[in-house]
Amino acid sequence: MSTKSSPTDVVTVMDRKAERVILDGIAASRPDDAITSEESAATAGATGVRWLVDPLDGTVNYLYGIPHYAVSIAAEIAGELEVGVVLDVERRVEYTAVRGDGARRDGVPIHCSTQTAAEQALVATGFNYGVELRRVQSREIASILPAVRDIRRMGSAALDLCAVATGQVDAFFEAGMNEWDWAAGALIAREAGARVSGLNGREPGTHTTLAANPQLFDLLHHVLVASTAHAASPDG
Repeated sequence: MSTKSSPTDVVTVMDRKAERVILDGIAASRPDDAITSEESAATAGATGVRWLVDPLDGTVNYLYGIPHYAVSIAAEIAGELEVGVVLDVERRVEYTAVRGDGARRDGVPIHCSTQTAAEQALVATGFNYGVELRRVQSREIASILPAVRDIRRMGSAALDLCAVATGQVDAFFEAGMNEWDWAAGALIAREAGARVSGLNGREPGTHTTLAANPQLFDLLHHVLVASTAHAASPDG
């Protein structure tokens, strides 16, 4: 076991072994595609296709024997996400999406919740391993928690986004994600009817990303933006 971005951000032998299996498989069938993967240097391609791979999303859960972690793989063409797959390893559940063709769990179509009342919403979140980003997230939690039913922190952004897609949670937000963290799950959530973006129209990324059905999205977006504005003000 070693660490990545901080002493609390771990990488295990299984991260690297799983990644090797996935990258070897892509290279065997699509040798000229680009690949961006969590544990390896990005490789350039010549086809306009890029794979985004998180071989073990939820490494800390895996390390502690908590049965909630996933393999997340997405493919984009000319910068547009086209295919996403998230495998819930312990439960043997597969979430898939193809752009424009909906999202599925084990082949069965799925849809996000229709909850429109923020105070009735169950919201998932995650915490970054960087100290400064955790301070940002603590302010967001303080703003969101009084406005919703409750919050869950389960340890895998990919599975959180799939939970939005199935309606198991009504929304998800997190700051500090890398593109391999959210790419497959974001496409699955979008194809299930959810809206997924950064605040103020940004793309998902290292800043705060929010996923929810369109009506609930606007309500929670307002709370998160107000939290960010308060933190940036002289009195915040």
